[in-house]
Amino acid sequence: MSGLVLKLNPKERVLVNGAVIENGDRRTRLSILTPDANILRLRDAIHPEDAQTPVRRVCYAAQLVLSGDLDPDDAQHQLLRRIEELSQVLTDADSRTQLTIATEALISRRYYQCLKALRRLIPREDRLLAAAK
Repeated sequence: MSGLVLKLNPKERVLVNGAVIENGDRRTRLSILTPDANILRLRDAIHPEDAQTPVRRVCYAAQLVLSGDLDPDDAQHQLLRRIEELSQVLTDADSRTQLTIATEALISRRYYQCLKALRRLIPREDRLLAAAK
């Protein structure tokens, strides 16, 4: 993840390679120089009880890899299969682009970028589910 910049609010927490780090009393800007560092802003984390839709479930699985709770080798096939399932339902051009970015990031073991691309699909999924009711 060379070149990632994190802007943290006071007391905001972030998970870096399995360690929870809490910011101090002031806003902070951190540049992450280590490529392939596993970073997860905890305010963006999906909680297990919230992983109730197809996109949120695949995001949660990618998040578990970032947090160190799921072995990347074990997760690779499962995540690829779930992304393929999403591609059969989300067929618009923008969704396809995000799924392609997620797949390429996953194959390259850039799990943060994979999660970032998948999270962009959540608003679309929410609209589709709301329209189906």
